Amino acid sequence: MTASTGTGTGTTGTTGTATTGTGTTATPPPTTGARPRDPHLDNARFLAVVLVVAGHAWAPLAGMGAVDAMHLAVYTFHLPVFVLISGYLEANSSGRDRARRLFTGVLVPYLIFEAAYPAWAALVAGRHFSWSPFEPYYVTWFLLALLCWRLSAPVWRLVRWPVPIAVAVALAAGAVALPEILQRALVLMPFFVLGMRLRAEHLTVLRRPAVRVAAAALLLLAPVAALFLESRVDAEWVHWRADFAGLGQGVPLGVAVRAAALAAATLLTAAFLALVPSRHVWFTRYGSATLQVYLLHGFVVLAATWAGWYTYARSIPGAVIVTVAAVGLALLLARPIVARVTRWAVAPRLTWLLR
Repeated sequence: MTASTGTGTGTTGTTGTATTGTGTTATPPPTTGARPRDPHLDNARFLAVVLVVAGHAWAPLAGMGAVDAMHLAVYTFHLPVFVLISGYLEANSSGRDRARRLFTGVLVPYLIFEAAYPAWAALVAGRHFSWSPFEPYYVTWFLLALLCWRLSAPVWRLVRWPVPIAVAVALAAGAVALPEILQRALVLMPFFVLGMRLRAEHLTVLRRPAVRVAAAALLLLAPVAALFLESRVDAEWVHWRADFAGLGQGVPLGVAVRAAALAAATLLTAAFLALVPSRHVWFTRYGSATLQVYLLHGFVVLAATWAGWYTYARSIPGAVIVTVAAVGLALLLARPIVARVTRWAVAPRLTWLLR
C-alpha cells in the first residue's frame, strides 16, 4: 500500500518498478537512469502490508481478548508506517513524473477499485451495487487520503513549522464532525509531513545497535500493553477515523488521548523501521508489490467473512491459522504473475492517454 508507488528512497527502481507515492508499489515499465531502490524501505513496505492483511483478517474475530490486543498494537503503527514512507517518497518526487504517478498510481486505481469492491459485494454477497467516488469502500480510502496528502505537499514545503502545524490540525480535526475519509486524512497528516522532512541520515540513526535494542524492547512491550488496554481503550482511536464526540469524549480529553495515540504511533513506527532489515533479504523483492497486495487482499477477506468461514476460527488455534493464512495471502498476492495480470488496474500505463 504506503508508493515507491503507499509503501525506495523516493526513486524509481532499476528492476522495472516505479514509485506511485502511496507507500505501496506497483510495477510500471522500466526507466533509464533510475537510481537503485532502497532495500530498507522495500522491506518496511512489505512487512507493513503483511500487517495490514493480518489486521483485516483479524477483524471478524473481534471480541477475542488476545486478538483484540494484537489488533490494537498493530493498528497503532502499521498505517503510520505507510503514510510516513509516502511522505518520504513525496519529498523526492518532482514535476511531470510526480503528476503522472499521481494520476496513474493513485487516482485511476482508486476509481477502478472503488467500483470493483461494490461489484464484488453484489456478486458474492448479493448486495445492492452502489458506486460513489466520494465514499471510499473498505481499503480504497487510503488512495483517496493519499491523493489529499500529495496535493497538500506544496503547502507543507512553504510553511515554517510543517510538523507542528500538521499535528495541530490533526488534534483540531477531532473537535469537528467530518466525513470519515477527511478525518482520517487530517489525523494521519502529521506522519506524511514528518516523512517529507526525513532524510536518509535520519533513517541511518535508527540502525544503530543501541536504538535497535530499544526498538525491540518497545515492540515486545506493545502487545503486552495492548493486552492491558484493549478492554479499557476503544480501538477506534487507532483507526484514526472518528471525531471526539463519536468516541464519547469531550474536546479536552479527546485532544489528550489523540496526542497520546499519535505519540505512541510515532514511537512504534520508529521502532518498526529500526528493526526492519536494511539489506537485501528474501522478501525485499516484494516491496515493489505492496500496492497490489493492499488493493487485492480485501476481496479474499470479505469473501471469507461473507461465506461464514470465521465461525470456525473463533479460538486461539483458529486465530493462529487465520494469521498464517493472512501471511500466505500477502506472499501469494506479491507474486510477479499477479502484477502482470492486474497491472491494468493497479498500475495502468495509459500510454494511449498520456504523453
